[in-house]
Order: sequence, then C-alpha cells, then structure tokens
Amino acid sequence: MLRSVPPLLLRSRRFSSSTAVGGSRSSSSSSSSDKIVAAVLFERLPVVIPKIEPIVYTFQEFSFRWRQQYRRKYPDEVLGKADARGKGEYKTDYVPAPRITEADKTNDKRSLQRALERRLYLLLYGSTYGTPDKEPVWHFPEKVYENEETLRLCAESALKSVIGGLNNTYFVGNAPMAQMVVEPKEDLPHFKRFFFKSQVIGTSKLQIGECKDFVWVTKDEVMEYFPEQASFFNKMIIS
Repeated sequence: MLRSVPPLLLRSRRFSSSTAVGGSRSSSSSSSSDKIVAAVLFERLPVVIPKIEPIVYTFQEFSFRWRQQYRRKYPDEVLGKADARGKGEYKTDYVPAPRITEADKTNDKRSLQRALERRLYLLLYGSTYGTPDKEPVWHFPEKVYENEETLRLCAESALKSVIGGLNNTYFVGNAPMAQMVVEPKEDLPHFKRFFFKSQVIGTSKLQIGECKDFVWVTKDEVMEYFPEQASFFNKMIIS
C-alpha cells in the first residue's frame, strides 16, 4: 500500500537560505499556511572540453616526461606488431568544430549554441508568483505547489508548461537542491521556493513558451540578473 510523504519531509538537501526580494531578511519563523513554489534550475551541460590552463598543461607535460624515464621497454618485434594492427586503406580527415559560434559573436542569449565550454541555465521573463500586479521579472521556471503528489511532480509540471514536454530532460534526484524563503516587496505573504535541477539531453534546440522572453546564461550572467541573491546562487550553482 502506497503511503503519502508528509509535508514536513520537504527539506533542502544541500543548504537553505532566507532572503528577501526587497533586500530585507525574512523572519526565522513562518506559518504553516505559507505558499510553496517549486522552481527548476534547467541547465545545458558543456558541449566541448574546456581549454586546459597553461599551468595545468605544463604539469601534464612534465608528468608525461617523468613517466617516460621509467616506462617498461618492450622488444621491437612486439611493438612492431602492435603498430601494424588496425592499419588499413581508410583515412579520416578530422576537422574540429569551432569553439566560438555565431551565437557567441552576436551575443545571442536565446540560443543554446553559445558558451560551449560552460553550463547554461534557462531564465524566463514574465509574471510569476510573488510579483505585485503581475509585473514581469526574470525568474526560473516555477509553479506554485497545489495538489501534486510530490514536490518534484510540481517542478516537472512547471518545466513542462515552458518547453512543452519532458522528453529531452533529465531531473537529477527527487529531492530539492536548495531552499529560499522569499519576502515580496509589497503586502503579500512570504513563501518558500524549492529548487530542483534538470538537464537538457538529446537536443540542441528547445521551443520555449509561456513567457515574454527567455535567455540561456552562464553562472556569471545569472548573478547579473539576480544581484540581490548573488551570494545564494553562487553557492547553489556549481559552475
């Protein structure tokens, strides 16, 4: 028999933070009637291997030369057989894809084909819960928890309403990765926002809807969109 999970088990797995949109700190105690919002940190993983820093490359070169001094010497006939294995008439002209794309040159933040060495995160511009008079603001995909069986299902519903489906997504874990207590600017009740991580898989293009605008930004650019919560997101987002 299936048993429902009590609401008290909804906790942050990494850390929690109490922050206010208007700049003031929220009180430590909150009523049980506070609204709960499930938000999604939707990320695109790096597409290419980042460039090696010069000091790291120097160390790797030194380590290779050091190991070469003590490597085992095999007879030439053994090495000759190994070199001959796998040779054929075929040849492949490999041309690496450029690291700097057209989206990078034009600073097109609506494209997934930018900042290929970095992780990108989806931000939406539009009205969301907690904003007075439905004023459009930048925010992550999110939804107010209603009667879903779990908080993750609420987060999945929030992301699905934005991209139209979850076929090209992967949710990392069932528990939230972070928690934020938000106090709105005006006479609105404060609420708790739980963040779930999800990743783009199997595609390089998504149709984004249910918003006035959207961007795919790096961690550093996220801080520019949320200067008041920069410290919180700096801890929550890895890179």
